[in-house]
Amino acid sequence: MQYWASTDPGVVRNQNQDTYQIESLDKNTLLCVVCDGMGGAKSGNVASTLAADVFTQEVKRSWTPDMDPERLDQMLEGAVKLANFTVYDQAQQFEDFSGMGTTLVALLLQGKKATVVNVGDSRAYLVDKDGIKQITTDHSLVQMMIARGELTPEKAKRYPGKNLITRAIGTEPHVMCDIYHRKVEKGTSFLLCSDGLSNLMDDQEILFEIAHGQDKEHCCERLLDIVKKRGAPDNITSVLVTV
Repeated sequence: MQYWASTDPGVVRNQNQDTYQIESLDKNTLLCVVCDGMGGAKSGNVASTLAADVFTQEVKRSWTPDMDPERLDQMLEGAVKLANFTVYDQAQQFEDFSGMGTTLVALLLQGKKATVVNVGDSRAYLVDKDGIKQITTDHSLVQMMIARGELTPEKAKRYPGKNLITRAIGTEPHVMCDIYHRKVEKGTSFLLCSDGLSNLMDDQEILFEIAHGQDKEHCCERLLDIVKKRGAPDNITSVLVTV
C-alpha cells in the first residue's frame, strides 16, 4: 500500500487547526487519522492534535494482528472514548481551552480489510472500479435535515448552517462514534479529508483527481490547489491511501 497527505490553512485563515497522523502498525497494517479542530485560535489546534495523538497511541497500544471484528470495534470505540475524555478534561481545566472540540475520522487498513471510525463531519471516501462512495455519514445539522427530507443535498451545500456539527470529540463528557467495515480489492483507494475539502469539491471531482489525475503521488496537492483557487475559507487536509 502507498499513502500521501497534505494539510494547509487555506486562503482565509492564518492558523491551521486540522491535523493528521499516519502510523504503520506492522508491514500489512496502516492507521490514518484526520482531525478538524474547533474552538477559536487558542484551542482548536490543541483539540485536534490532542485527539489525534491520544487516539493513535491508544490504538497502537491495544491493537493485535489477530483481532476479530468485534474486538476491533471495541478497541476503536475505546480509543475514541479516551480521546474524548482527554480533550473534554483539558477543556474543563483550562479557561483558554473552554469549548474546544474536534472531528475525528480514522482508517485502519489491514490486508483486505478496512475499518473506518468517525465523529463529526470529516469524511472517508472509497474509490474503486465502481466509482466513488462516501463511507461515513456526517454528524451535522444539514445531514439530519437531509435525512428528514427537509433539505436536498444540493440545497445543503448552500445552507447557512452547513458547518454546524451534532457530534464532536471533547465537547461533551461522552460521545458516540460510527464504525464501518469494507472489503478491499487491489487498486482500491481511500481518502480521508476535513470539510475544508469536501465543502468545495463534489464527489465526481474528487473521483476524477484520484482515478484519472496525472499520478496519485501528487493527488493531495492537486486537490489542495483546486480548493485554494475556489477561495479556501477553511483549513484543508487530505490523506490518500492506495492498495
